[in-house]
Amino acid sequence: MTRILVYTSPARGHLYPIAPIMLELQRRGHQVALRTLASQVELMRGLGIDAAPISERVEGIELNDYRGRSQPAKGIRALTTFAARAKREVPDLAAAIETERPDALLIDCMTWGAASVTEASGLPWAQFVPYPLPMPSRDAPPFGPGLRPARGPVGRLRDRAMRPFAAAMFDRTALESLNAIRLELGVPALLNGSDVFALAPLVLYLTSEPFEYPRSDWPGAVRMVGPCAWDPPAAPPVWLAQVERPLVVVSTSSERQEDRRLVTTALEAFAGEEVEVVATLPADGAQGIEVPSNAHVERFLAHGPLLAKAACAITHGGAGVTQKALAAGVPVCVVPFGRDQHEVARRVEVAGAGSRLSVRRLTPARLRAKAYEAMRMRAGARRVSDAFAAAGGPAAAADAFELLVRDPSPTALS
Repeated sequence: MTRILVYTSPARGHLYPIAPIMLELQRRGHQVALRTLASQVELMRGLGIDAAPISERVEGIELNDYRGRSQPAKGIRALTTFAARAKREVPDLAAAIETERPDALLIDCMTWGAASVTEASGLPWAQFVPYPLPMPSRDAPPFGPGLRPARGPVGRLRDRAMRPFAAAMFDRTALESLNAIRLELGVPALLNGSDVFALAPLVLYLTSEPFEYPRSDWPGAVRMVGPCAWDPPAAPPVWLAQVERPLVVVSTSSERQEDRRLVTTALEAFAGEEVEVVATLPADGAQGIEVPSNAHVERFLAHGPLLAKAACAITHGGAGVTQKALAAGVPVCVVPFGRDQHEVARRVEVAGAGSRLSVRRLTPARLRAKAYEAMRMRAGARRVSDAFAAAGGPAAAADAFELLVRDPSPTALS
């Protein structure tokens, strides 16, 4: 039996994908201790996980990238947030290690200070990545703007020219402060900011091809295990059983951003159509929204029962809900607002599993047309769903983690 300490950033979108992996490890007889956002501690304890909150000093640093006036400004705000949290994660995780005395650790890829503490501890450890991995590759476009994969010499030239600019934002904004933390802890400084996503001897990447682009130069530590979709236990809404028309599920971010407009546009787009619409606004709530007779708007609903009946999911491009829909074989219409969402939207399009609409072109008529276009792409969504299932999910992740604990040498994991 192994005692495992899991540490996440204060975001449900990072906790929920790792929940089924924790439950699988627990089912196999391992003890799991968790540090995560305070609002989810009781939920995790209800699942039998020994959960406690991360420090208020970490959680108190708000992700406020939505206040940026441009995509680069939003990116800088996000990087500044994670760098500031990193400093406070150091004493927080050090105290958790002292309390829990773990044999191994599983660390959120966005907790850079926690990763550095774990690396310094000498214990076996893995990182988990619940969204597109921002690691440069000769086989993929520079991360961020959601570029289509290159074709031919001109496309490859585009990628080579843009890669330094894609890397510069992280390096200018966060690399110096992160390296100061690392040097204080006695671990080597990073040469490039993107190296922070592959520090561990095992990187559990919660996706798989064909949703992710094929790479010939992935580090040997990366294991693609599929998205590991999970919902908090909850009864489906009573009205769902009576829905007979095609169901359109509209989802927005659990982390605040300016995506409320996606719900109001979808309600207008499908008012009077022969469909049923259900929309969720977990970060914002439904106050002040006029809801037509063929729609339902809630702060939160478990996605599983909705997707089981859905003809299409309209999402903001969050990796969690988008992959959850595709795992259920439901095609997706993605309207990305920022963060990694442009990358998610492009992957949906390239995989032939749905449609993509720029937020700058978001109108009721265009959204309706793009959603109906996505509905005709169920075969592509099922192809992705089959690949996700073949990747192994929580069982494959637990297998890789157990192998790491038994023999953490690089040759054992390759």
